[in-house]
Amino acid sequence: MTELIVTEKPKSALQVATALADKKPTKKIEGGVSYYELSHGKTNIIVASSVGHIFGLAEKNKKGWKYPVFEVEWKPLNEVQKSSAGTKKFVSVLKKLSKRADSIIVATDYDIEGEVIGLNIVRFAAGRKDAKRMKFSTLTKPDIINAYENVSPTLDWKQANAGEARHILDWYWGINLSRALTTAVKTTGGFKLLSSGRVQGPSLKILVDREKEIKAFIPEPYWEVALTASNGEQTFAANHKNGRFTDRKEAEKAYENSKSPTAKVTSIKKTESAQLPPHPFDLTSMQIEAYKTTRIAPKETLEIAQDLYTSGFISYPRTSSQQLPPSIGFSKIIADLSKQDTYKELCKMLLLKNLQPNNGKKTDPAHPAIFPTGIAPSKLAPRQQKIYDLIARRFLSTFAESATRENQAVTLLSNKEEFVSSGVRTTKKGWHLYYEPFLRLKEAELPKLTEGQQVKVESLDLLDKETAPPRRYNEASIIKELERKNLGTKATRAQIIDTLFERQYAQNRQAIEATDLGIKTVETLQQYAPKILDEELTRHFEDEMEEIREGTKKPDEVLSEAKEVLKELLLDFQKKEVEIGKQLHGAHRETEDKANTIGTCPKCKEGTLMMRRGKFGRFISCTKYPECTATFKLPVTGMIKGAGTQCAVCGYPNVLVIKKGRRPQELCINLECPSKKIPESIEEKKCPKCGEGQLVLRKSIYGGFAGCNRFPKCRYIAKIEA
Repeated sequence: MTELIVTEKPKSALQVATALADKKPTKKIEGGVSYYELSHGKTNIIVASSVGHIFGLAEKNKKGWKYPVFEVEWKPLNEVQKSSAGTKKFVSVLKKLSKRADSIIVATDYDIEGEVIGLNIVRFAAGRKDAKRMKFSTLTKPDIINAYENVSPTLDWKQANAGEARHILDWYWGINLSRALTTAVKTTGGFKLLSSGRVQGPSLKILVDREKEIKAFIPEPYWEVALTASNGEQTFAANHKNGRFTDRKEAEKAYENSKSPTAKVTSIKKTESAQLPPHPFDLTSMQIEAYKTTRIAPKETLEIAQDLYTSGFISYPRTSSQQLPPSIGFSKIIADLSKQDTYKELCKMLLLKNLQPNNGKKTDPAHPAIFPTGIAPSKLAPRQQKIYDLIARRFLSTFAESATRENQAVTLLSNKEEFVSSGVRTTKKGWHLYYEPFLRLKEAELPKLTEGQQVKVESLDLLDKETAPPRRYNEASIIKELERKNLGTKATRAQIIDTLFERQYAQNRQAIEATDLGIKTVETLQQYAPKILDEELTRHFEDEMEEIREGTKKPDEVLSEAKEVLKELLLDFQKKEVEIGKQLHGAHRETEDKANTIGTCPKCKEGTLMMRRGKFGRFISCTKYPECTATFKLPVTGMIKGAGTQCAVCGYPNVLVIKKGRRPQELCINLECPSKKIPESIEEKKCPKCGEGQLVLRKSIYGGFAGCNRFPKCRYIAKIEA
């Protein structure tokens, strides 16, 4: 008997094959695709993999660019999108291997997406109606063997139906709304590929609403009276007991009544509070914590966590659960972690006590909270190591004792007015000991004081302040907001936000700002097609997806309802297509011009320097061309935008060069700027790469470098000493 086990990724296939093989599995390669053959008892097993989704939805019998469209079919992904050409060989190999198998076991990730991936392979690659299902939360040998020995006789059809319905629903929304928006712009004679979707529209509206709040915000003045005091050894700050004064005269009166060379300590209050250990990580809380403590973006955090999972180092990351069940084996995991020097002493302390995690309320029907498997990782990249360390320490922290924090409040009487100084310190570390590298706690210990003591007033200030507008979202806080509003899924929220950046609806990831295009798109849709932005409608369908997964609703009912909603919405949209197009096209032009503006031309002093694209890539030129011929080279890679500043050395405009994973660089566009410290010449040498050309001095926005004079035939470059 031969069984074919299909995993979601090639790395997972190796893990499954290695775990189940009685001996070492035999690696085979066909058409550039690896798979494994092995024996497990009396059964011959083939373990092959997908590469995520290898089938995608496409319009059935496509006839031009029209909307609405609802006739869809699953096709090999390489036929749906050119960028997925590499999936074709996986479909081909899985088809061949399926013919050799007596039975098929789906071992993709046990979640909605994994179920759809498995379902499509069973239907369209293997040509079968059903398959067995392995379910596991870690890719460790014990879990894989347990999943194989307790294999389900069928796919998880409730999950498969919910997943397929979600794909079709999102396709309906995405393709129809994107075509509608793009067609509207085309009526103006312009072209801009605009997109929207079931969750994308409401998500953008959240950002735009916040942007409008900030722009409409009118600061209100208030005043504070603050003093700095000293006990002779240490200074400390105190604020007037009233906090903010909204009336300046009252603040001035309090200030005058506070003047005194000394202040008396009238009361000292200390209160202790227990700080419970943190809950185990679900995906969203891990993404938020990773961003807060390491500044790794949510999308990258998920990518890293997924890689750690397929390597067997952590459990499945796409989980909503904040609960760790005893069945995962607390003691064994902690004992295994103790073999790593970083966690050795921490684990020893935990193993002396009764292990009971501080579980949260959130659950997941398929997976527990995220935890380390105990397998020691090797050769992790720095950012991978940070995420692994975060997960390991969070896991250990959940079993530790509560920490104790002491809050101090000291009341001072300065002349006639009372001031309060607040302090806080940790008196018992508890779980802090385990989570120390990622703690972001304020420690503000006040000096030793006694009631009745006189302290010296070092300074007294009347502070003019203004109320601040609401904060912009960052990549973590917007995901938290989407979760709170039940928009999108735990696995898709980061990608939705990423799409808003790609489509130029948003900018600045650290403090997300809706662009003019984003604002105008929302304003236009709000005026002509408000249902596209309707959170309630989006939530309604999210709830219906959950009902399908629970088996209380049929997919056809939900999809029929979605069609009717979209038909009505799009019919109304078509009536106003021209008006919508005019507004969106104008907004796009404004956004493009703003993004490409670098500054005033330093040569003619009249034109504006704009970023352009030409045959040889990006460059900067003057809007007064051909009267002004000023041009400047730009780097081939990285995102570039005007910095809004001028070079302190030569006065030319600066640009920001932004590359993933690096700090933005502010650079002068003038290649002759003295700040670049480019030498007049370099020593003549033969090119060490081709052996034919000579190394010559080249200039770029970054400074000088040596390059082969046979470029572009030889692309050798090297740094030079300034």
